[in-house]
Amino acid sequence: MATISAALAISFLPYPTRLATAASSSSRTQRAARFRCCAEPPSPEQEALAPPTSPPGKPSLASPSSLLGISTSTWSAGVAGLGFLETGYLTYLKLTGSEAFCPIGGGSCGDVLESDYSVVFGIPLPIVGLVAYGFVTALSLQEDGKNLLPGLDDLDIRLTLLLIATSMATASAYFLYILSTKFVGISCSYCLLSAFLSFTLLFIRVKDFGFERIQKFAGLQLAVAAIIALALTNSYSSATTQLKGTDDFVLEPYETEITTESSPFAISLARHLHSIGAKMYGAFWCSHCNEQKQMFGREATKILDYVECFPNGAGKGKKMTPECAAAGLEGFPTWFINGKVLSGDQELEVLSEVSGFVTEEGTKQP
Repeated sequence: MATISAALAISFLPYPTRLATAASSSSRTQRAARFRCCAEPPSPEQEALAPPTSPPGKPSLASPSSLLGISTSTWSAGVAGLGFLETGYLTYLKLTGSEAFCPIGGGSCGDVLESDYSVVFGIPLPIVGLVAYGFVTALSLQEDGKNLLPGLDDLDIRLTLLLIATSMATASAYFLYILSTKFVGISCSYCLLSAFLSFTLLFIRVKDFGFERIQKFAGLQLAVAAIIALALTNSYSSATTQLKGTDDFVLEPYETEITTESSPFAISLARHLHSIGAKMYGAFWCSHCNEQKQMFGREATKILDYVECFPNGAGKGKKMTPECAAAGLEGFPTWFINGKVLSGDQELEVLSEVSGFVTEEGTKQP
């Protein structure tokens, strides 16, 4: 979700171009000053963007900065690349209508990814994020020496990346606020990952300029942050009323009827899984858990050691049971069989093979 900010920051792209032009003009003026006595002094913006000189014997600040021996442009490209992969996956889910696999921290991240807050100005956030992270990746590679975007100089790229990183971090903070106030008791691992990547990108860009020189752009960064926050607030002004009671969202527990009959094989397998202490962790609202139970059928499901992780409901004030939390579940359903962990609903033949199930005839299944 946090990656929407990059698109909103595009309106600021002319600024670095004008500043770069001013810096170029200043350079010509300074060269002319060798022959004239009254060259005009550079503006504060030009001084901040121009490569500073360094005392003899010390490395120049004009050289690329680095973190742990790796250039900031390489770090920036790597972090943005991870964001590109994440948003690419979410875009695929959005376009195909597939359900996301959600690491669990209390509730389903699908509630967040499918809510009105997953769209800004009518555009799905995953698509905006895909474009944003891709743009940051391309700019970072360009800064690292790859000629992907001809016509841009180093000063254009550095200031543009700083403004985009500022807007992305601002949007991340905004979305984290939404997540904590509108989706109480529900976690969105993809939102948290995007926020982490956005804040990391901002740190990298600040490190690139240096903490002393970055102060010259504090006013511009604050202006960008204010515009991003106002734009998101305006976009979500109607979404708040469209959500149905998420401020007091509570999903009461319910039982899903198992409509299928159990086959002899399913009953035997369920007894075997029970005898070896195999457990199936699930949630009452999980459609995949229901599908797994339907595979076993009514009789066999009663034999299974099934652990309901939200017996008191989900939503505001509702938490996962300590047993499920301690198990470190990454999704529902999750099987624990003979020290092995299987995520998602499984075919009976797979459960039979993993558990070492042997039929009465003395052969393994299938």
